[in-house]
Amino acid sequence: MPIVTFSALPARQLFPGAAGHYAHTAHLTVGEVDLAAGATVPPHAHPHEQLSYLLAGRAECTIGTETRELTPGMCAVIPGAVVHSFRALTACRVLDIFTPVREDFR
Repeated sequence: MPIVTFSALPARQLFPGAAGHYAHTAHLTVGEVDLAAGATVPPHAHPHEQLSYLLAGRAECTIGTETRELTPGMCAVIPGAVVHSFRALTACRVLDIFTPVREDFR
């Protein structure tokens, strides 16, 4: 059974103040993302379905036209092709899950 440690995987700089470590299967991508306080993931969309589970910190997430504050234990459910953004209100750690696999993150 393959075992990975996210911090041992190569880091991918996503945006200023946001870096992730990603593991992949044939059908999904899972990443642990650290965001500095104030880091912003600008509005964007991709064909992948995405779940973003807040492990630590506080953040503001916009999906379509709805904006909500996230605290640890909350999960943003983002359909494919829907515009979304994310802003770290404090330093945050997020578990991101994408399907299908994010080939651009390999």
